[in-house]
Amino acid sequence: MPQMAPMSWLILYFYFIMLFLMIIIFNYYSFLYKPKKFETKIVKKKINWKW
Repeated sequence: MPQMAPMSWLILYFYFIMLFLMIIIFNYYSFLYKPKKFETKIVKKKINWKW
């Protein structure tokens, strides 16, 4: 099996590093959270008791 030249190993290493970083960046920026609005309406039921 022939050995690869060191320059080829270096290019391959940088290729995989760049691919890994691109995947991480894509996953980070592609998923957007929708901010939740905490608006709770207090509903008061007025009950007239007729005794």
